[in-house]
Amino acid sequence: MIRRRFFGVLSVVAASLAVGGCKIVATPARKAGGADEGNGGGFDPDAMVNAMWDAKVMPYLAAKAGALPDVTALVGSNPDEAGRKYGYRAKEGSEPWTFVVNIDGRIVSAETTSRAATISVDTKGDGKIAAVVQIGPAMRGTALRDSLDFVSFNDFKNQIDYAQFGKAFNQRVAKTILAQLPRDSLVGRNVKILGAFTLESGDRPPLVAPAQLTLGPAP
Repeated sequence: MIRRRFFGVLSVVAASLAVGGCKIVATPARKAGGADEGNGGGFDPDAMVNAMWDAKVMPYLAAKAGALPDVTALVGSNPDEAGRKYGYRAKEGSEPWTFVVNIDGRIVSAETTSRAATISVDTKGDGKIAAVVQIGPAMRGTALRDSLDFVSFNDFKNQIDYAQFGKAFNQRVAKTILAQLPRDSLVGRNVKILGAFTLESGDRPPLVAPAQLTLGPAP
């Protein structure tokens, strides 16, 4: 009887230690750049993007960008050289480059019936589509975030926060720039765009996420 009670006590103690050893500790979210959020540990990707947009994002993109024809020509001959000159990727290997470009051309077509609306731009005056530019309100991908060399996944608590941060760039552009576009009179206008695209396989024109878009007058 004494031996049974002794082993019973040991079993209870062991079970208690096992449960106590499984404690999960939450890691506070951090700002890009490594600083903790100052609003009680909350995570606000829109506020983070707004805080860095004018001071860091736009100067970086303007300095990094190359003319679209120059970028695509170099991508065709040497993608890594083009990436080092006009782009960024977080790590070597299979991860694709994201390029920053200036586009100066004419809108030859517009698809505005869906939420993922786009315009197609000719940069050489030959009627051929050099780039497809997203005009939202829904925008695919996270090219604007991925083009920035001062943003790291390691600055975020998890993949979900990092993805929301990338989406916040698209939402800012959609609300502050793209929402005002005259969608029924885009074709034929000249357009200047500063934006980014992630290199994809195939021969399709690059799909560009704009950070800045200026329209010329209607023809």
